[in-house]
Amino acid sequence: CSRFLHPTFGHPDKHGNYELILGNSPKVCYAAHYDSVHKSDGMQNVIVKNGIASLAKGSDSECLGADCATGMWLILEMIDAGIEGVYVIHAQEETGCIGSRKLVEDLPWWLDSVDSVISFDRKGTSDIITHQMGLRTCSDAFAKSLGSILGMKHKADPTGSYTDSNEYSNDVPECTNLAV
Repeated sequence: CSRFLHPTFGHPDKHGNYELILGNSPKVCYAAHYDSVHKSDGMQNVIVKNGIASLAKGSDSECLGADCATGMWLILEMIDAGIEGVYVIHAQEETGCIGSRKLVEDLPWWLDSVDSVISFDRKGTSDIITHQMGLRTCSDAFAKSLGSILGMKHKADPTGSYTDSNEYSNDVPECTNLAV
């Protein structure tokens, strides 16, 4: 966190979440989390070839992507590109979305202005989650529109389990988890 998040976000809030707002009235909140679950310790040997990040062959690590290094990387790249939005890197997603739940309880001012929360925390390459915990959190129309904008063959998927965007679903009309 001190190496990659502090230089961009500054210090976290009282719950351990990092927040940054770009633009005057952003309509989208982009989210990821910095805690992770792995079977083994150590640095990941990541390579980028033709714009695609992957683990190097023979890597000791078994996890790359949705949990949640790719989500953080995407957010840092979007911030660097100056894309307007509310950016949140949550604490304690793996232990029950504690950071996002506490942040929503605090009712940050920007919560009233956003109309969608997009978590970058889904394995695979094509899912736009419409349901979490068995309940709809994102409309099919939103998923179809987002898929069209992305142009990467993403499609609506109702089989989501639970990630930080679910915590916003009582306050924000469109909350999804995007496969990254």
